Amino acid sequence: MVAAMKNPTRTFRSRHPHDQRFVDWFRSTTPYINAFGGKVFVIAFGGEVVDSPTLTGLVHDFNLLESLGVRLVIVHGVRPHVERRMARSELADRYVGDLRVTDAAALECVKEAVGEVRCELEAALSMGLPNTPMAGADIRVSGGNFVTAQPVGVVDGIDLQFTGRVRKIDALAISNRLRDEEIVLLSPLGFSPTGEIFNLTVEDVAASTAAAIGADKLIFLMDAPGVVDAAGELRPELTLAEAEALLPELPAGDARVYLPHAMRACRAGVARAHLISAATDGALLSEVFTHDGIGTMLTASGLDELREASIDDVGGILQLIEPLEEQGVLVKRSRERLEQEIARFFVLEHDGLIVACGALYPFDGEAAELACLAVAPAYRDAGLGDRMLRHALTRARALKLKRLFVLTTQATHWFLERGFVEGEVEALPESRKRMYNWQRRSKVLMRSNL
Repeated sequence: MVAAMKNPTRTFRSRHPHDQRFVDWFRSTTPYINAFGGKVFVIAFGGEVVDSPTLTGLVHDFNLLESLGVRLVIVHGVRPHVERRMARSELADRYVGDLRVTDAAALECVKEAVGEVRCELEAALSMGLPNTPMAGADIRVSGGNFVTAQPVGVVDGIDLQFTGRVRKIDALAISNRLRDEEIVLLSPLGFSPTGEIFNLTVEDVAASTAAAIGADKLIFLMDAPGVVDAAGELRPELTLAEAEALLPELPAGDARVYLPHAMRACRAGVARAHLISAATDGALLSEVFTHDGIGTMLTASGLDELREASIDDVGGILQLIEPLEEQGVLVKRSRERLEQEIARFFVLEHDGLIVACGALYPFDGEAAELACLAVAPAYRDAGLGDRMLRHALTRARALKLKRLFVLTTQATHWFLERGFVEGEVEALPESRKRMYNWQRRSKVLMRSNL
């Protein structure tokens, strides 16, 4: 017993079974961790989130993003806090559409609510509790008169008084704070050059700020899992054109309020806007660090790009084809060989990741081999193989070739269903015939109608 007490500082940890799923997930986040260092995210949420049990976890996630080098601008709302103060003062809430009519008495409630919520958020961001993700955290929070506002004026015959809209964002001042590794916390208040205070909406402040500072992402946390269409289906990805068409059918709620502002930010140059659930613990991390995400991502144009491969794509192509090589579906290619032949390859990139590849090798001026056609497992039901084949046919026609052939051991029926016919090894071009691997005994499939 005495011997066991010689090192009182020694700690013990329980043993858990190896979790390969965690390892695979952690590896899958690497491209995003590398990509997001130094990027600027604007994250906005309503006052309901401040009152919710998910706030602590959300603040932990802010800290994690900050520790990975992401620069954060956080925009909060205060509507429920204002409504409680209005009720205590026996003041009636008045709205025109989604905008509050802010008279002098309501403005006092807004200012009090903003003060309360800012204090709560700054306190939460200052937590350094042991045995939590916030242990040892040293987060600095910055605020200031970064938002210049102007009155909305009269809407439907009603003067909204101290309800305002964003006129200008001091982008330089915010960027300087971010460069100093501070989190910028913005409240839904704006100030006029004459010293007036205006009540703003969280979505207007967030979208205007994201556009002004050239944010890489604008993220709205809301009461729905994302943008849900009339059929009740979550739309994981939307282009601006798709969002424009979908907007009229959206029911009342956060998505209908936030989506137009997300669209405005994307039109102004923000690369990505995300609408995700505020109620789901960890939704922010799932959306940012997984390829499929958890909510809705809005982009100015489609996320797919089918293009010629470059030397920078070698790593992504290898990651895609190596599992198929291990299964014997594809012939093994070394990195050196792939680098030498990269001009033969074309790739389909989805949101920065290579999800499909193929290569075209011309022979004897009349025929070409379609080789190394591969699609990532998660996309094999999305028609990407057909897109890659169409691209190969287009390239073959541009080269004025007469035939396309493929050698395959396990995809024979897929090619037969797409106009290829089975042939003999003797039908191959002479130079390709000499390289035929008789041990693999690949099927020879031909297509002449290019």
